[in-house]
Amino acid sequence: MKGDYSGPWTKQKNEYNTPSSCCYAIQHTTRRQQQCIQTQTVVVVVPKQKPTPLKHSSKLALLPCHIHTNTFSFDPMLLVLLFLVASSLFNPALSYPIVSDSGRRLSPANQTFQPGSELNKLRVVQSYLKKINKPAVKTIQSPDGDVIDCVLSHLQPAFDHPELKGQKPLDEPERPKDKGYNNTDIVGGSYQLWSDSGESCPQGTVPIRRTADKDILRASSIRRFGRKPRRSVRRDSSGSGHEHAVVFVNGDQYYGAKASINVWAPRVTDQYEFSLSQIWVISGSFGHDLNTIEAGWQVSPELYGDNYPRFFTYWTTDAYQATGCYNLLCSGFVQTNNKIAIGAAISPRSSYGSRQFDIGLMVWKDPKHGHWWLEFGNGLLVGYWPAFLFSHLRSHASMVQFGGEIVNSRSMGYHTSTQMGSGQFAEAGFGKASYFRNLQVVDWDNNLLPLTNLHLQADHPNCYDIRQGRNNVWGTYFYYGGPGRNVRCP
Repeated sequence: MKGDYSGPWTKQKNEYNTPSSCCYAIQHTTRRQQQCIQTQTVVVVVPKQKPTPLKHSSKLALLPCHIHTNTFSFDPMLLVLLFLVASSLFNPALSYPIVSDSGRRLSPANQTFQPGSELNKLRVVQSYLKKINKPAVKTIQSPDGDVIDCVLSHLQPAFDHPELKGQKPLDEPERPKDKGYNNTDIVGGSYQLWSDSGESCPQGTVPIRRTADKDILRASSIRRFGRKPRRSVRRDSSGSGHEHAVVFVNGDQYYGAKASINVWAPRVTDQYEFSLSQIWVISGSFGHDLNTIEAGWQVSPELYGDNYPRFFTYWTTDAYQATGCYNLLCSGFVQTNNKIAIGAAISPRSSYGSRQFDIGLMVWKDPKHGHWWLEFGNGLLVGYWPAFLFSHLRSHASMVQFGGEIVNSRSMGYHTSTQMGSGQFAEAGFGKASYFRNLQVVDWDNNLLPLTNLHLQADHPNCYDIRQGRNNVWGTYFYYGGPGRNVRCP
């Protein structure tokens, strides 16, 4: 973790126990002899998760009988298919909750279960999983339930792209020269839950969070899985349900950005909403040709199935329409690091009135090859976005933005209670409100410089607000966030 602040820079690590696995049997009994005799047994290995502050799991009991018969393996999706077919026989018009591409729930009258279309949907899911989940040389079980696959670098999803086939990840680029403030980084420490067990991926591999069928089926649509809802940048957010509290600079040519971002676990009250804190590197107009590179942390129950803050990346070249994706869920971002899993939970997190933790992020354009690189923490190169992915960003950025964003779906008919940052307004200050510190941009000569001509914007200041400051230790910084719905935000 980049920093641990209980005041002046004190470090502490959270500890998690390594999970174990348990085995149970599904039995089909045809006759009784003593306790039980099986003619057919399916053995299933299920990971047992240790309880965490945000998620609980229950133990699975072993069956009290000795198994002497043959076993066979099966595809778990087969059970789902059989269940759907059986359900349709007894109730052809079975209703179940679904949502539209926009994330809005449809009324029960419009929800009719159709076995044929559902079977086809599950086949599409299986096909996508085979494409995105690459063969692993090692698998690591995370305490939060994630499965991390160690995949050979040249087999990661990026190299499915036609322009990257047959290539290998590039060597490290030249880092920007820091002529501004010292970020007082703390070397080492734990960054993510999956690595707390002491397990790691071998050299020559990259850790990739495995995507499960339930992840895709949770999405508002399979077609939009792994993509942000449209209109996710402040200037194009009017009426879209996206709300921001951000600072930004524009009117110049920018070649990167850097900041340290306070990490919290804000409450997200609707499955199809999210809360994030990130850096945006932007170019193009705010129409269909918008290019963005994004990195930060987010809580997204729809994408990840829980309320952990997770390290994420994103990119688009057409304003979130058809190109780009989160993390490594499509061909694009090339990962080069074997210690950081994009999409994995960040550890530790900040606590109200107690210790504070932040992560350092830097995105910059390599002067030699033109690719956009990402650094996490204290000097850990995560990887890069190849220049050919972009149109406007192939040259430079025209705007850099820092701050928080939430989705307000108004699913209950009023403003969401989804929190931004820590869930506190900016005026609460250190230890209570979330912050960004040491904001910098990269110039044409690969120098890190403090921000000038900074603009602040809060779309709905009664729900989420922002306050900016400057000092000799934190450089340019700001506090931001809020609780969402309250007496001034109905």
